[in-house]
Amino acid sequence: MSPIPLPYPSHAHPGGRSRSTCRYRCGDACSQDISNTGDNPRFTDIAAAAMSRRGFLRSSALATASIGLASTAGTRIAVAAPHPAGEDSVAAEDARQCGLFGFTAISAQPAGRDAVVVPTGWRWSPLMTWGDPVVAGAPRFDFDRQSSAAQEKQFGYGNDFVALLRQGRHDAILVVNHEYTNDELMFRGITSSKDLSQEQLRIIMAAHGMSVVDVRRRNSRAPWEAVPTGRRNRRVTATTPCQLTGPAAGDPLLRTRADPTGRRVLGTLNNCSGGVTPWGTVLSGEENFNQYFTADRAPADAKPLLERYGITSSGRGWERVDPRFDIGAEPHEPHRFGWVVEIDPHDPRSSPRKHTALGRVKHEGATVAVDLDGTVVVYTGDDERFEYLYKFVSHRSLRRGWSPSARSHNARILESGDLYVAAFTGENARDGHHSGTGRWIPLVRDGRSCIPDMTVPEVLIFTRAAADRVGATKMDRPEDVEPSPVTGRVYMVCTNNTRRTPAQVDAANPRPANKHGHIIEITPDRFKHRSDTFTWDIVLLAGDPTDPDTSFAGVDPRLVTPISCPDNITFDSRGNLWIATDGQPSTLGHCDGLYMMPVEGPTRGQLRQFLSVPVGAETCGPVISFDDRTVLVAVQHPGEIDGASPQAPASLFPYTGVRQPRPAVIQVHRDR
Repeated sequence: MSPIPLPYPSHAHPGGRSRSTCRYRCGDACSQDISNTGDNPRFTDIAAAAMSRRGFLRSSALATASIGLASTAGTRIAVAAPHPAGEDSVAAEDARQCGLFGFTAISAQPAGRDAVVVPTGWRWSPLMTWGDPVVAGAPRFDFDRQSSAAQEKQFGYGNDFVALLRQGRHDAILVVNHEYTNDELMFRGITSSKDLSQEQLRIIMAAHGMSVVDVRRRNSRAPWEAVPTGRRNRRVTATTPCQLTGPAAGDPLLRTRADPTGRRVLGTLNNCSGGVTPWGTVLSGEENFNQYFTADRAPADAKPLLERYGITSSGRGWERVDPRFDIGAEPHEPHRFGWVVEIDPHDPRSSPRKHTALGRVKHEGATVAVDLDGTVVVYTGDDERFEYLYKFVSHRSLRRGWSPSARSHNARILESGDLYVAAFTGENARDGHHSGTGRWIPLVRDGRSCIPDMTVPEVLIFTRAAADRVGATKMDRPEDVEPSPVTGRVYMVCTNNTRRTPAQVDAANPRPANKHGHIIEITPDRFKHRSDTFTWDIVLLAGDPTDPDTSFAGVDPRLVTPISCPDNITFDSRGNLWIATDGQPSTLGHCDGLYMMPVEGPTRGQLRQFLSVPVGAETCGPVISFDDRTVLVAVQHPGEIDGASPQAPASLFPYTGVRQPRPAVIQVHRDR
């Protein structure tokens, strides 16, 4: 391959989360050296020139331009929170009337509370829980008698992204990502990967990936139920064959001894967030794949690029059952992860496809917008401190309809296109409000590399290194990126970045470390997602609203609730933004939760809390059902706190008989 100069020393950073969270989710990324140490501008530096400390949020009116099929073309995703009425269901104290979406806001819950809290008049119940049967013949879950053969047919662990694809008025397909596992909570007596047996390692591998489940309900007021014999039910795991597509497929950098073609990968790993396409498939982002590989015997000349992706540890022991996870044995195997994966939930016999044209980073997810002329655009964030925002513009336009020719055409949309990375620029205040502009810098365009001395496959396989070369803007952990289905504006979540130094404090970013995070509103030029330029605002600087260093679109602090560490987002049919959090126990002392915030009109910025998850849990995968009647959420890693174990669990969620915490997808619906 061509030489790629990469100057990357590192610095360490305090995590602020439980040790198990850091170990299993991201391979201790918070305490590892920063992988991006180049001198590209940080977003926080640029924001200083663009905004004053106070008035950085402009009140925006509804867009007059239509965006066509912006987002999911009528296929909506729903996130829900579970809990049968009368069984640990708690109505929040000191509730305040929200008056939006028909719920009364709940109050923040202390971080140690083991309960799901929903508004008065709503109830929650589990929809799918770790170990529930998915594939025909799956046994009932038995915590102390697990097996890899059973787990391959059962609902996986660490549920994150949730999609609900409408099939009829009362029928749908549920698709769920399984990001990572808490090994010490899955089995008794586990303190490190060295304690795991080979069978336990295989169980863990089978608990990764994705689940596809047919669901139905009796009527629009009834909860959703899994169909155990659903014809579309399937599990995708760390060993499921997947295809590589696009310009890098077959490149020597993707070939291994087991796959000399460089086109067939076993498994998908660390599937975090995702998206739904207008043609009825689901996209899943492979995020912190680095932690599964042992780099102890990595070739010296490969280490700079491995380090750029955080591949520096001794792994999680998977090489004991599959040698491909030892980089010394298979130096190219890590290159086969970190992609956007597309799965057809309608066809359980189809192979998931990893699209190299979208680039290889730590994808939080991938969401689709479609311009009026059918141009398909995919937005994705690289979820790590000081990483970048990306956009893919397909060469193929969307064909409407469900004819065989349209389906065949649309199935190839993500195989070829242009890849861009974002650069943000600040502007001076104008007319009393503060805003900024930005541009999309091409990395690959018209089938050609835009990076000197890097081929197209090299740009796509080492996308971080390519983005470093063009001056992309460093962000504070860019996670979910979602286009509004109502206005076409794009919202990017920056969860936090406590590594910002006091020297970087400025009028627009008065905190010496961004521990609470923020959300950026992006308006494509002429409301065309394929445009090379955009404008932006910060729509939320998270934290305690009584703190003058926060801002909720400038609204009265008495009208909003505290929020920290925004993570995944979604929209309801009215265009209200729903925000899931990840990290509030360590920043605000509250359980994580789900919040609703209008982003248009007179109530813009009036954030209210809808749901709170149990102790140690993160709120993931939020989505509002296509009829706005159900909220679905994934309760990830309940009871994940230091010192917790099967002998001393910190949570009993979802309170269904097994006295161990079990990740689950829950649904919240009206109690009438």
